[in-house]
Amino acid sequence: MTRAVCPGSFDPLTRGHLDIVARAARLFDEVVVAVGVNASKRRLFDDEERLAMAAAATADLPGVRVEGFSGLLTDFCTRVGAVAVVKGLRSAGDYEYELPMAQMNDHLSGLETVFVASRPQFAHVSSSLVKEVATLGGDVAPFLTPEVHARLLARIAERRAGA
Repeated sequence: MTRAVCPGSFDPLTRGHLDIVARAARLFDEVVVAVGVNASKRRLFDDEERLAMAAAATADLPGVRVEGFSGLLTDFCTRVGAVAVVKGLRSAGDYEYELPMAQMNDHLSGLETVFVASRPQFAHVSSSLVKEVATLGGDVAPFLTPEVHARLLARIAERRAGA
């Protein structure tokens, strides 16, 4: 059985992320969506919320499961028996950012990285941009599942009320 890991912070998980996960699921027997902690990123949703949203959004994808992780991605991949990491690329900038990490992962553990090109309708979608647009009142519903969209709007309303 071949297993791959799709890592990310998923704050929040977008339809672009889901597209990459679904496409990875056609390439590998099993895909683990690894929801990680990255101290350099400011989070809108806590770990439990991000895990729950990812689990709900991927529930209908055969061979896909969700796990949280911290620490080195290569250690997590070794623990779950993954042979590859799958990363979506929206632009050349993503490639420039992801390539050194892929090379380091190879150096550390021999782990392969598979880059999957984003579909054009998702090339401009990032979690950060979705949060920013939603905070300013823009419609981001097309880029999120209904559950994630509802949670995002609720969190923005909570923040406004508490401000």
